[in-house]
Amino acid sequence: MAVMDVERVRGGGPPQWWRHGPPWLDRGSEEERRARWPWPSTVLFTVFVLAGSNYAAAEQVGERAPLDPFARVLLILAAGLLLWRWRHPVLVMFGTAAAAMLYLGAGYPYGPVFLAVALACFNAVVAGHRRSAWAALGMLWAGHVLVAHWLYRWLPPSGDAAAPWGQEVVVATWMVAILAVSELARTRREQWARERAERAQAARRRADEERLRIARELHDVLAHSISVINVQAGVGLALLDTDPEQARTALTTIKAASKEALGEVRQVLDTLRTPGDAPRAPAPGLDRLPELVEQASGAGLTVEVEGEPPRLAPGTDLAAFRIVQEALTNVVRHSGSRHARVRLDHDGGALRLRIDDDGPATGADAGGSGNGLAGMRERAAALGGTIEAGPRADGGFRVLAVLPSKAKPKEDDR
Repeated sequence: MAVMDVERVRGGGPPQWWRHGPPWLDRGSEEERRARWPWPSTVLFTVFVLAGSNYAAAEQVGERAPLDPFARVLLILAAGLLLWRWRHPVLVMFGTAAAAMLYLGAGYPYGPVFLAVALACFNAVVAGHRRSAWAALGMLWAGHVLVAHWLYRWLPPSGDAAAPWGQEVVVATWMVAILAVSELARTRREQWARERAERAQAARRRADEERLRIARELHDVLAHSISVINVQAGVGLALLDTDPEQARTALTTIKAASKEALGEVRQVLDTLRTPGDAPRAPAPGLDRLPELVEQASGAGLTVEVEGEPPRLAPGTDLAAFRIVQEALTNVVRHSGSRHARVRLDHDGGALRLRIDDDGPATGADAGGSGNGLAGMRERAAALGGTIEAGPRADGGFRVLAVLPSKAKPKEDDR
């Protein structure tokens, strides 16, 4: 037993298998079960049936017919059919019931042969063949009534009397108990299967969400930095001969932007390699807004910031930073404007980010397209917020983000 299970048992809670299913019900898919043969359990059960029947015959000497080769053939047949119980549960159910009926009709001693019927019934019900199991048990009970109260005159052993009707009540009760236990096991197995499917679906959903999150991070980091690098590379090439000092400044900006991009990409890759470890560097937030303004300035874009960045939860702070970063990147890449405005409003319950440029668009995608806008909307939706992006009536482009938040208390307020 795993350490976790031991601790759970010591603490009084249910063991691990109670939620995930016991091993004897967790046999994999239907195809996997049919591909396997339950040899060990069938051989052991057959030996048990033969030995138990010999003991029962010794206890019922004079009351029932003694065991002969035909009786042992029926016992081996009833127990041996269980070898096919995973592949053909219905046929095994009726086969064991028929063998038990012949055994009963021949007057042989009562014994563990009926356990083979019970096991076949249990397997058939758990496999979903409920009506077949009920029909087989009903057929066996009807045969028992027929033999015990009518055909006993012509069947061995000779001089046998009719069975009391109270015995039929006991037999019926045992059959109902077998069906009830089988139905309970079937219900629990279906519940465990649903829980396993839900856990697998939740794991896939978490993996998809993590993959999308990493894709957004990489897109935001690379798109912004490469846009700055692209602009500065063009400036450097244009001024390389006429203004070497300005070209040197452009190369310095390229070096700084590429270094920052490499650092953030390395942080994302470290998260992929060790998903359980805490990040080595804090996630960026609106406190790094001056860096964005400086980088945009290096790309030839003047950015005005209105409002003070509030203290936010880490997830909201990161989303706000990435939204501003992507919006400014889109201005650099897709707008002819060299001026942009970032406005921050925070009323304690929601953060409003508004990023405007004066246009006009330099291409068909005025405010960016594809992964950029989709990533902003996904970030906002993950927090329960909204994104509106589109051209303004007076020209230019606007991105308006509303992110629900709670202000993080300052250190001196605690």
